[in-house]
Amino acid sequence: MPDNTYLSWVIHNTKTKWWHDSAEQSELHLGLERGAVGVTTNPYLANLAIRRNRTSWAPQIDAVLAQRLGPEPKAEALMRIVVTHTAEKLMPEFERTGGASGFVCGQVNPNRAGDRESMLAMARRYAQWMPNIAVKLPATAAGMDVLEDCIAEGITVTSTVNFTVPQVITVAERHRQGIQRAAGNGVAPGKCFAVIMIGRLDDYLREIAHDSQAAVTESDIRQAGLAVTKRAHSIYKERGYEAVLLVAALRGTYHLTELAGADLVMSIAPAFQEPFVSREFPREERIDREVPADVIARLSAMPEFVRAYEPGGMAPGEFLSYGLTQRTLSQFIEAGWRLIENFE
Repeated sequence: MPDNTYLSWVIHNTKTKWWHDSAEQSELHLGLERGAVGVTTNPYLANLAIRRNRTSWAPQIDAVLAQRLGPEPKAEALMRIVVTHTAEKLMPEFERTGGASGFVCGQVNPNRAGDRESMLAMARRYAQWMPNIAVKLPATAAGMDVLEDCIAEGITVTSTVNFTVPQVITVAERHRQGIQRAAGNGVAPGKCFAVIMIGRLDDYLREIAHDSQAAVTESDIRQAGLAVTKRAHSIYKERGYEAVLLVAALRGTYHLTELAGADLVMSIAPAFQEPFVSREFPREERIDREVPADVIARLSAMPEFVRAYEPGGMAPGEFLSYGLTQRTLSQFIEAGWRLIENFE
């Protein structure tokens, strides 16, 4: 990658790193050339990758289909093809950094978001695929229990379906508890990445604002996810959490430019990578620029923003019922996992 692009400036001059948000193999090659040090996948992205790479992965796909597995085992087997092909491409980074970087996400069945036993069993299987798998678990009460168990067993985890400060705080605290348990058992603890789906929160609050006729502007809405992320980053820094924030679901270049300099990972889809390698942006670390107080005040008139922004806005038992959690899980099921189950 040319060393004079904005993206190159970010990754070489600030603490901010980035992961490639796609498992499609031709896109992945370009992402790695541009400096990605990890890869995000989910059921939606895995389904796209399976279909777009049907020919090149034909022997493995046909072997899975020939087994005539039930829907869930078939989807898991096909997911394995996507994740392991991608993980192989990241192994040089994983080995170069001694296992500190080069992870690839593999998401468990989103239908199981409240099922501890099933998610833990699936996580253990995923962790055996490759050494650089970060098992993706939902940020639900059940998912938090499984996350801690995984960390204690040395399994690296990415906590997904996260949109809020209380969720990522809970992730970091449960990660710490897992670290303590691992130490007591003489096990090297797993690493932990805590997703904030920044653009999905903006999308959700925009709809809430329209429905409730809230007195907020489009500019306010575009700063909602930034406000949540900046607050979460500040808390992580203050408390010295070992977990790493992973910002995903970007909706515009501002989601990187306004977070530049943060000690976190940005997950950037191919379409959003282009402006950062072809256009110029101010080369400034803006993570410490606070969202204006009047913007926070207007957004806070919406209870759903308060639940996302305030550290005590939700208890873990409320994570699954949060409207945006339900919406996102449904999308992962209907536009991803179920399509993989039905793949022929």
